[in-house]
Amino acid sequence: MSAELVVGEDGLARPAWAATDPLMRTYYDTEWGMPVRGERAVFERLSLEAFQSGLSWATVLRKRPAFREVFHDFEADAVAAFTDDDVARLLQDARIIRNRAKIEATRTNARATVALRADGGLEALVWSYRPARTPVPRTMAELPTTSPESVALSKDLRRRGFAFVGPTTMHALMEAIGIVDTHLVGSHRRGCSGLWNPDGTPREAADALG
Repeated sequence: MSAELVVGEDGLARPAWAATDPLMRTYYDTEWGMPVRGERAVFERLSLEAFQSGLSWATVLRKRPAFREVFHDFEADAVAAFTDDDVARLLQDARIIRNRAKIEATRTNARATVALRADGGLEALVWSYRPARTPVPRTMAELPTTSPESVALSKDLRRRGFAFVGPTTMHALMEAIGIVDTHLVGSHRRGCSGLWNPDGTPREAADALG
């Protein structure tokens, strides 16, 4: 087992970032790396990854209930209808990350998500970039921060009018929603998505899931 994994009181091995903070540990144990489907859910994760840019994920996670409230549970049609007055109102709401560029990007991306329905939809586009193999990292140093697929997804989304979708942010999204498995070898969550074999090749079930 990697020396970078921490074995908790429950006997389960986790990376240091998920080993102490109860909120982060619960997120790691129940959400991170699990397949996420549906337009609303994918749009939410894409939006939150954009808000995380330059900040810690713990900060975003603590504010997620407020984000869900003010962005109408990330229903794309509702966010796409936001006016400049709505943006101004959100900039005064201390419960969320008050960054004008990121708030406006969420509105922009909602409108792009609505437009994308005519071409298969956001979920299908994002999942179409699932790679042939997933990384098999044993240390944090082996964890990639981008991939050819995240670069290509970033370019595709930008071409379709999305903002705050750089290759690093898209790689984080792909990790978070199970498109790739970057749990360290030895973590109790390695392979939790059911999409990948231990050697990084896809399981047959992965084909059935898209």
